[in-house]
Amino acid sequence: MIIESKSVVAVNYSLHIKDEENGIERLVDKSKPNEPLVFMFGMGGMIKGFEDALAGKKQGDKFDFWVSPENGYGEYFEEDIAEVPLDIFKDKNGSIDRNWLKPGTVIPMQNNQGQTMYGKVLEVGDAIVVMDFNHELAGVDLHFTVEVTGVRGATIEEIAHGHAHGWEGGHHHH
Repeated sequence: MIIESKSVVAVNYSLHIKDEENGIERLVDKSKPNEPLVFMFGMGGMIKGFEDALAGKKQGDKFDFWVSPENGYGEYFEEDIAEVPLDIFKDKNGSIDRNWLKPGTVIPMQNNQGQTMYGKVLEVGDAIVVMDFNHELAGVDLHFTVEVTGVRGATIEEIAHGHAHGWEGGHHHH
């Protein structure tokens, strides 16, 4: 069976990016041994470039490919760096946990429409926190190495839910 819309796909993968400082690639993510990534193809759960590269492949195929920012996690936008009032990080007692609120921490936040966004703390000042709301891989070319370990048709329940229920396609509750 080939990978096409509404196929459930299992892949082992590794993701490398080029380290700009020394020009070599470094590993940023990979599937665990004997625990492939399982997803329903064509449902928008994966980045476009990843799905484009897998279309038409079959079990046993091993290959590598590059995904550009526009087909990955998007371009990096300076305007997605924001100054947020320090006060919003106060707990119910009016305190701020400085062990938690520090540069490098990624914090889930909500925008005015109630959507969850993740912001990385860049700087903590006396009255403001500078946060970067770009995806951590925005603006980065992605190098994937993939082995397709399985392809099957999605169950009716999986299609109705819009995602795979694991490799075996079992039931689960929402």
